[in-house]
Amino acid sequence: MFDTRPDRDAEVALVGRSNVGKSTLMRRLTGHTFDTGGKPGVTRKPNHYDWAPEDFVITDLPGFGFMSGVDEDYREEIKTNIVHYLEEYAEHILVGILVVDGKSVIDIIDRHSGPDSIPYDVEMFHFLQDLGAPTVVAVNKMDKVDDTDERLNELCDRLGLYPPWQQWRETIAPITAKQGRIEPLNEAVREHLHEQNRDDLFKFF
Repeated sequence: MFDTRPDRDAEVALVGRSNVGKSTLMRRLTGHTFDTGGKPGVTRKPNHYDWAPEDFVITDLPGFGFMSGVDEDYREEIKTNIVHYLEEYAEHILVGILVVDGKSVIDIIDRHSGPDSIPYDVEMFHFLQDLGAPTVVAVNKMDKVDDTDERLNELCDRLGLYPPWQQWRETIAPITAKQGRIEPLNEAVREHLHEQNRDDLFKFF
């Protein structure tokens, strides 16, 4: 199901819960339309967008977590497939972009935190870092957040980054993809590409 990846060496991968706006962000980054839906779980397999002359692909992985009308076994299978995909292509991933919903992410993390559980978003953030993939958290839908600094500081705290968030601009990128306000993400991604001597890919971000 996940074996559709084009034969490209360099990759930027988008991961995140269902319905956080990954596909909308993908459309902003590529100018290309992918299926998006109002209900979670529309993207069931990776969307790849590659530029023919370039050895580079952007991948939008399916959303994990709750999806309406999708049973738990299938949700777990998708999550397992995402993990395997990231493990398999880890050495090719120049940047992993974890997309979260700025309005609800703190509530979701807190609701799923406990002695026996790690929230998906926190788990995925650390998983990408463990794989050695430079990670940017694209905090989407910030137009719906009133207390930007407070919210982003809380998110840093949950991810194990010391606030204030402004010192993590290469990791925390507040955006509103629907309105095309994604410059903080582009700047963070370019920072990581530059560190890997891939300034040639700046034109995509």
